[in-house]
Amino acid sequence: MMKTAFLYAGQGSQHKGMGEDLYKDFPEFKEIFDNADVDFDIKKMCFEDPDGELSLTKYTQPCMVAFACGMTNILKNRGIKPDMLAGLSLGEYSALEAAGVWDENEAIKMVAFRGNAMTEAAKGVDTKMVAVMGLSKEALQEVVNEAKEEGIVSICNDNCPGQIVIGGEAKAVDKAAEIAKEKGAKRCMPLNVSGPFHTAFMKSAGDELEKYFKNTEFKKEQIPVVFNLTGRERTEEESVQTLLVKQVQNGVQMTDSLNYMLDKGVRRFVEIGPGKALTGFVKRCAKEKGIGDITCVTLETSEDVQKFVSENE
Repeated sequence: MMKTAFLYAGQGSQHKGMGEDLYKDFPEFKEIFDNADVDFDIKKMCFEDPDGELSLTKYTQPCMVAFACGMTNILKNRGIKPDMLAGLSLGEYSALEAAGVWDENEAIKMVAFRGNAMTEAAKGVDTKMVAVMGLSKEALQEVVNEAKEEGIVSICNDNCPGQIVIGGEAKAVDKAAEIAKEKGAKRCMPLNVSGPFHTAFMKSAGDELEKYFKNTEFKKEQIPVVFNLTGRERTEEESVQTLLVKQVQNGVQMTDSLNYMLDKGVRRFVEIGPGKALTGFVKRCAKEKGIGDITCVTLETSEDVQKFVSENE
């Protein structure tokens, strides 16, 4: 039997209209949006985005996790469960909800808190995140070290071979992008996010999360989760709380996470969107390892889900 992993999208893939068709077609998706405990109209934000604020961290995070939890519920109710779980940055919270660590209401509430804490942490500094294409991690680390003369900049997402994200102070990130191009980077693409996530700027956000977690119950994962911080499952000595606190302050090891799953025999990857970025990362990792027999599926629309469910009944 082919092993399946669910992968949950991170910030940057949100867009106006996300989930509207699922809300109309699936009662279990509708229920999550109707009951989301947030201080804004989550349906209006996702479906209409009237003021163009969906890409602000404090709104993006609960919206993306509500979408993911709704999609997980649809699949679970139809008997479709994965062998492993992972998520990119924010998506890790959706993966942990799918693993049974918390219920959907707690997950949405938690990331609403996280989004606010991250927004506060980034206040007052001109920051930026840029995806660098076509340089190795080692080469990009040298670039970052050189650009540090301009300010704080670091590698924050190792997405897949040939695509790594840097973040920090805008002038330092711009300098790093300039040097990266000189050293052969194919492209440097600014990301649609509102803060320098997974960098030293997020220290206070991690501290706030640590306090928040003290009043939250964490149940044991019912499905193995591969963590961003380490690129593997956690050991008995590691707690989910500590891994999540460090996750927001340190780089995301997505390449290592995907390679770990491939090494464990996962050959079908189901990306729970919106977006298709993660399956793109999977294909790059599999190609690098010489693995050709993988299947990638992206689930974002009602049509996607109905097709996937009919093929897996």
